[in-house]
Amino acid sequence: MDTELFQSSLAEKGIVLSPQQLDQFELYFNLLVEWNEKMNLTSITDKKEVYLKHFYDSISAAFYFDFSKPLSICDVGAGAGFPSLPIKICFPDLQVSIVDSLQKRINFLTHLTNELGLKNVQLFHDRAETFGQDKSKRESFDVVTARAVARLSVLSELCLPLVKKNGNFIAMKAAAAKEELDAGKKALNVLGGKVKDIHSFDLPLEKSERTILLIEKIKETPKKYPRKPGTPNKLPIE
Repeated sequence: MDTELFQSSLAEKGIVLSPQQLDQFELYFNLLVEWNEKMNLTSITDKKEVYLKHFYDSISAAFYFDFSKPLSICDVGAGAGFPSLPIKICFPDLQVSIVDSLQKRINFLTHLTNELGLKNVQLFHDRAETFGQDKSKRESFDVVTARAVARLSVLSELCLPLVKKNGNFIAMKAAAAKEELDAGKKALNVLGGKVKDIHSFDLPLEKSERTILLIEKIKETPKKYPRKPGTPNKLPIE
């Protein structure tokens, strides 16, 4: 996906990028490739692939959820900033918090957000399990996002404790989302979540399937969740 197709494809969805925003995406790409030579951020470094599989794919959450309001968003396990930073570039009024367990990635994200001039972005070097038990962060975010971090039964325990009641958890998945949802229904129920919408679409050009799960937080998460680091992955709620 070249930059012109990227711009026109987003415009078709009602997301019109300014020259400054396009420059930010260009700089994002350049910094991603530059830092990727020093540390493993992504296996995708071809420009057209980055614009399609990282930038466009991240922003696709905004096709089904309204990010135009000044929401507080927490991105769990964002890695190189996906999906929250491409969304933030498109919707500058968002307040974004990113949690990642690797300090090197936080160093990259610190440099990236400074270079891109992004305001109201906070970066936390932490495990999602301990972050979710922090009283100042727990159940404090309007939206929590995660993209390709873990299967839904595990991901729900990492994300839903951070979502405020009546807020939303947006899980961005590939083709196996229906199976994950079946396996993760108990976890969603225990943790206070309820599936509001399921949106499936094909990524342009390569036509690989994507699924976006919109999960509403309908009740508070029991205090015991999330459990200790590593436990959700070893013993998922199923």
